[in-house]
Amino acid sequence: MTAVENVAPEGLIRVGGRPPLREYVSEVWQRRVFIYSMARFKIESENQQNSLGMFWVILKPLLNALVYGAIFGFLLAGSRPPHFVEFLIIGVFVFEFFASSWTSGGKAITNNAALVQSLAFPRMVLPLAAVTQRFLQFLPTVGIMLVFLLISGTPPQLHWLLIIPLFALYFLFNCGLALVTARLSVHWRDLNNFLPFLTRLIFYTTGIFFSVEQRFGPKPATSTTQATEGHPLLVSISNWQPIHEFLSLTRSLLLQGPTYAVNEQFWLRAAAWSIGLFLFGVWFFWRAEERYGRAD
Repeated sequence: MTAVENVAPEGLIRVGGRPPLREYVSEVWQRRVFIYSMARFKIESENQQNSLGMFWVILKPLLNALVYGAIFGFLLAGSRPPHFVEFLIIGVFVFEFFASSWTSGGKAITNNAALVQSLAFPRMVLPLAAVTQRFLQFLPTVGIMLVFLLISGTPPQLHWLLIIPLFALYFLFNCGLALVTARLSVHWRDLNNFLPFLTRLIFYTTGIFFSVEQRFGPKPATSTTQATEGHPLLVSISNWQPIHEFLSLTRSLLLQGPTYAVNEQFWLRAAAWSIGLFLFGVWFFWRAEERYGRAD
């Protein structure tokens, strides 16, 4: 019997040891105010040296949408989907939350090695705070999206309120992905270098500035062309890709027209992705809790 096992009946636990999962989750929940405060502090510290300050939270995604709109709006020409500007803004803003959450959440442990090694607290707090930070930065852009839709002539609809549960699921999804990546990056530091390439690959294949269904789906016959089946396999793969599902659901809620009618199964799939990945991420991250204090 080890020394740790000898003192366990006395209620003593090893410093840095991993508590039971239920107790661990309870400790994380008790620090929810700290997670929120840390996220807000990070936002302020990132922008306090800039002349425009917090305005960059909104300006950065707007500039991204402007650049992509100018380039791909010209390249796509006649194959642009309806309401292309609104389509693009929704795609860029929603994807930006995913990309920034994955990148910063995945580095949450390795970028805070000194904090991890000097203080005792549930390490899960760090990736959750990173995703919370990006979510707080995402919320103003949601307001910008809605205002832009109103200015462009899209009337407000009651079903716009469904973006609240949708983005709640999206938040859970990004938390789960950040937890998995944060643990993996501790054991394999090179993963952090691959993340920008992975996010770029997803960006160009998810349908941020083009409609996957319109480009790869079946095409009806016209006076000059015959009907084609398109690439149903590519459409099917995209329909199971979670980021594409979240984009499609957001556009279906905010934009009008048959082009944006979405498969209702996307709601079930998005919920399954989000809840499943989050629960797995919590368990997966917790399993290595004892090893994070040794991060260099």
